[in-house]
Amino acid sequence: MVDRQALGRWGEDLAVEHLQAAGYEVLARNWRCRQGELDIVARLGKELVFVEVKARSSLTYGEPAAAVTALKAHRIHGLAARWLTECRPPGWHDLRFDVIAIVRGSGAQPPDLLHLQGAF
Repeated sequence: MVDRQALGRWGEDLAVEHLQAAGYEVLARNWRCRQGELDIVARLGKELVFVEVKARSSLTYGEPAAAVTALKAHRIHGLAARWLTECRPPGWHDLRFDVIAIVRGSGAQPPDLLHLQGAF
C-alpha cells in the first residue's frame, strides 16, 4: 500500500520541478486557510496560475485528472479569490487554473505527467 501523503508530496515536488523547468515562478506551495488548500500558485509572465496536483500510483481508480470534479474546481476558485485577497502580487493581468496529473511509473519506468493548462 502506498502512503497517500508521501505520494502527494512526491507528486507536488515533481509538479514544481516541471513548472520551474517550463519557466514558471512558484509563488506558494500548500497554501492553507480555513476553507482548504491550494497546491501550487505560480506565475508565468503576467499570468497567475493556480495548479491542482493529482498523483496516483496506478490507474486502478481512473485517471488522476478526473478527480478534479466541478465541486473541487469551484472550491479552488474560492480559495484563489481568498489567496488574491491576502497575497496579491503586483503586475499580473490574467488568471489560469491548471491541473497536473501524475501516475507513478512502474519499475524503472518514469512517471507519466500531464499538464492540463486552463483545465477549469
